[in-house]
Amino acid sequence: MKNSKTLIVYYSRTGNTKAVAELIQEKVGGDLVQIETKEKRPTDYRKEVEQNAQEQEREILPELKTTIPDFAKYERIFIGTPTWNMALPQAVVSFLDSYNFNGKTIIPFNTHGGYGAGSTFSQISANTKGANVLEGYTVKGGEETNGRMLVIKDKNRKKVSKEIDNWLETIN
Repeated sequence: MKNSKTLIVYYSRTGNTKAVAELIQEKVGGDLVQIETKEKRPTDYRKEVEQNAQEQEREILPELKTTIPDFAKYERIFIGTPTWNMALPQAVVSFLDSYNFNGKTIIPFNTHGGYGAGSTFSQISANTKGANVLEGYTVKGGEETNGRMLVIKDKNRKKVSKEIDNWLETIN
């Protein structure tokens, strides 16, 4: 599955989605890009959740610092996101709104605090018109409200790595 025309793009607050993105890159190769906003996001978890909820309600898309000038060259794009308020963070929606996904293969992956992927996969599918969207991978990450931040490390990282191997085999 290694391919130089592969992009692995992700948004990560505590490092769990980043850890999954790095594991995927180890297995399939490709370019790894973090989605970052121009405006600094709140470092306090509750303030970040509140700001994102307001952005979701008002359909505000934060401006991105991240740009991918050679986006057209990528055929296969892994899109990684945490679940926030049972949906995509607005920064990920901004990313999806910024590019044409027609004819590309989209492979979503998700980290969450225990409630699952929410609507993240269906939102990715709805916002990548003309793309072939494959089955996504979801895994429990941290629980920031309980002080559990980066949990995809050590033994858990090895477990997640094996799950990713199985998922990649399933979607080929």
